[in-house]
Amino acid sequence: MIPVGKLESMVRRYAELDQLLCDPKVFGDQQKLNALNRERSNISNIVDAFNEWRTVDKHVAEDREALSDPELGPLVKQELPELEEKLALLEQRIFVLLLPKDPNDEKNTLLEIRAGTGGEEAALFAADLLRMYTRYAETRGWKIELLSSSDAAAGGVKEAILLVTGTRVFSSLKFEGGVHRVQRVPATEAQGRIHTSTATIAVLPEADEVELVIDDKDLRFDIAASGGPGGQGVNTTNSSVQITHLPTGMIVRCQDERSQIKNKAKGLKILRSRLLEIEQEKHDSAIRDERRGMVKSGDRSDKIRTYNFPQNRLTDHRVGLTLYKLDRVMDGDLTELLDAVGSYHQAALLQANQTSEHGSPGGP
Repeated sequence: MIPVGKLESMVRRYAELDQLLCDPKVFGDQQKLNALNRERSNISNIVDAFNEWRTVDKHVAEDREALSDPELGPLVKQELPELEEKLALLEQRIFVLLLPKDPNDEKNTLLEIRAGTGGEEAALFAADLLRMYTRYAETRGWKIELLSSSDAAAGGVKEAILLVTGTRVFSSLKFEGGVHRVQRVPATEAQGRIHTSTATIAVLPEADEVELVIDDKDLRFDIAASGGPGGQGVNTTNSSVQITHLPTGMIVRCQDERSQIKNKAKGLKILRSRLLEIEQEKHDSAIRDERRGMVKSGDRSDKIRTYNFPQNRLTDHRVGLTLYKLDRVMDGDLTELLDAVGSYHQAALLQANQTSEHGSPGGP
């Protein structure tokens, strides 16, 4: 059963917020007005669903009482199953709405793509993933900024770090972290044999400066001539920036811009998000376990998803979903896949939340 007492308390608070928002004194305090509007917006869907549930629940109770009535019984017997189904769906919706919100869901996201096992073919696959996520971002109206990249031979990518900005970016991409495995015949394979390679993805919420303050004395900046294949002027300016965070030993390199200032800013953005991730891991065991297993070793056996090009097949091993439209997925058609993975995690969170509220089996 849904937590009626908790929901009734939210209904009372909702009515209280309506009154406060009509108070002339509140209009003079923009900060308080915004806070009250946010709180009202956060609970409005729950209140609406609960009010609808109470109406349907009352109707169901009345129909059940009327079952024994000679005249009304046959009518309500036909109506009751549909009402009971509607009541159950409303309960499920309320449970979902009551799930704790991820505070990072609305944040912009750092997407880190790295070639894993498989040499040149792994780097080519990493480049394919970079294109796939870029195309998907375009369909969502998101903006992508390349913060750092390291190219490989034949158009491959050793590493690429992107900043993706837009509406609910982290909420959409947060389950993409892990090892992605590809099975296909390389262009250089004369015998037509299928090769298996991997790339790793890490998804980090962008850290705001107010969330994580880095002491300047904890940083060491090293400037060098940028390196890379074929770029005009890339080897002629001392613009490459390497930032070392002394307490952790974490190193970030950025050379994509010809300006030291821009490379430094991008490097600090990457460093700040990685350090924030470490802080979150310290305080939240669930996040710690998830992030620790996000990338793992990059070994072929350590996979969350397989991209099989000869069969035009994609399989997500976490949710048991197989799609035979790999060509479209690689062109950015990720909606069905991301929705399925998100629903799977939501269901798992819902089950865990209900178990914790009712107590584990055999518990007190």
